[in-house]
Amino acid sequence: MSKQTVELLATDLNHQGGVYCPSPKADMKIWNSHPKVYLDVGHTGEAKCPYCGTVYKLKAGEHHAAHH
Repeated sequence: MSKQTVELLATDLNHQGGVYCPSPKADMKIWNSHPKVYLDVGHTGEAKCPYCGTVYKLKAGEHHAAHH
């Protein structure tokens, strides 16, 4: 399992505040990785992939503006 932490900008998140793992931002090759999972980073500031353990978190000072 990965112990990697990927710091994200608010612009890296989709409009709902999420990212997908595996991610090119984590330097992962999608073709030989685990199934794609959605991780909600925008609401809590970070999320951990249940498959590989990679942690995705917003860089200090970054905030996701929720769109309604």
